[in-house]
Amino acid sequence: MKKDVNYVLKTVKDKGVRFIKIWFVDILGQLKSFAITDRELEGAFREGMGFDGSSIEGFARIYESDLVAKPDPATFEILPWHLEEEGKIARMFCDILSPDGKPYA
Repeated sequence: MKKDVNYVLKTVKDKGVRFIKIWFVDILGQLKSFAITDRELEGAFREGMGFDGSSIEGFARIYESDLVAKPDPATFEILPWHLEEEGKIARMFCDILSPDGKPYA
């Protein structure tokens, strides 16, 4: 099955996913992440999620630190653990973009 935005949004709703971890790697190959809620997911697909790139090793300098993480729906997976009271957790890798939408290099 092709995992596109509509598939991910439907699966999150149907399976009770409450949190989505947004994964990416820094310049040293170390996994970095932050979490968004199911309510933020549609906006994340549309506009991306802004974050401070100066806090990530090898990313932006403080004066050019605004970056955007855009989730890749093809990488969506529900993780095999969850807290009963919190709901299920999923993850997606993301593309890192500059605020103008160009790939961050």
